[in-house]
Amino acid sequence: MATIQVVLRKKPNSAGLLPLAIRVTKDRKSSFLYIGQYIDEKFWDSKYNRIKKSHPNSNRLNKLLAKKLSEANDKLIDSDAEGIGQSAKKIKKKIVGKTKMNFFDASEIFLENLLKRNKFNQHYNQEKRLDIFKAFLKRKELLFADLDVTLLRGFEAYLLYQRKVAARTAINYLMLIRTIYNFARKEFHVDDKNYPFGKGKIQIKFPETEKIGLNREEVQLLETATDLTTAQMHAVNIWLTSFYFAGIRVGDVLKLKCTDFKDDRLYYRMGKNKKLVSLAVPEKANKILYQYTPLKKRKNDVVFPYLKGTDLKDEKRVATRIKTITRNLNRRLQIVAEKLGIEKKLSMHIARHSFGNISGDKIPIQMLQKLYRHSSITTTVSYQSNFMHKETDDALEKVINF
Repeated sequence: MATIQVVLRKKPNSAGLLPLAIRVTKDRKSSFLYIGQYIDEKFWDSKYNRIKKSHPNSNRLNKLLAKKLSEANDKLIDSDAEGIGQSAKKIKKKIVGKTKMNFFDASEIFLENLLKRNKFNQHYNQEKRLDIFKAFLKRKELLFADLDVTLLRGFEAYLLYQRKVAARTAINYLMLIRTIYNFARKEFHVDDKNYPFGKGKIQIKFPETEKIGLNREEVQLLETATDLTTAQMHAVNIWLTSFYFAGIRVGDVLKLKCTDFKDDRLYYRMGKNKKLVSLAVPEKANKILYQYTPLKKRKNDVVFPYLKGTDLKDEKRVATRIKTITRNLNRRLQIVAEKLGIEKKLSMHIARHSFGNISGDKIPIQMLQKLYRHSSITTTVSYQSNFMHKETDDALEKVINF
């Protein structure tokens, strides 16, 4: 006879949380049905197989577990009535049956999981994309069986020709839909016989993106700029600080504290991948930093004033503030570009491209990998190829110069 039980599996996700599951056991072999919820191990009562009351959502989660266990028991009784010879996997398949979950039910759980992992920027962007997908469909429910190639082709055309988004942006929407579909397949056993992605269907192919940075002369225009408002000068200083540290991301620049600088070096942890970074402080950067770090500043103060008074431990609040601040900085930088006669797009992210453009093929790729803080040198090669033109320019000149 088969047995079922609610368990907490010891397979943590990227946030260190463990998945709740229903275990089906038959002939000492087990199979697992994942519920789609994750908790910290400290909240699990292993004696009674339930969520401890200390968990903020214990009542709701325990009701969900009871419901899933009851549904599974009903299916198990039906399965036992059919006779012997059924493995744990076959019983699990019968318990699962045909899921009634629709795409947007799965997307809500997917978004909740992003919040649990403190991926606030990602949550914000993906939620907006899903809102646009709902607006295209003109409904808030979508069965997975209806999520086919024809619908996705229509959505892609809508993005490209009505919303006028870039091809790379359209791919981001399709990637999100595929990610949620795969999440539902794994966690909720959604039937994938109509899966719309793969060979001969919707294939995710990233178009090449144009990366254009400023050249030396244009950076020098920023360094020597005059007749700027105070707000515009702050924007330029933050842009130059990013550039001087090999394109450090704007969020990391804004979070820099006085304590991050020791013995003429910068020590900080990257916000994107939590890597520890140490870089020498260039003299040009020192001149800017000195303007923002007078002796009266406390060591724990942020260098730049934009996040002053914001609790840096409140990651959601910090992420929201950085998004707003970056938008304002980019507006001011664009005004500065017009004043200085810089025709290229000028934004905080362009500081990184500018470093890549000026470094070109002058610095060994292994050293650039360290400066960019890339995990893989393949990423560095791919990124830097946007700015390495000397060999192709020389080759072109050799052919046509006759």
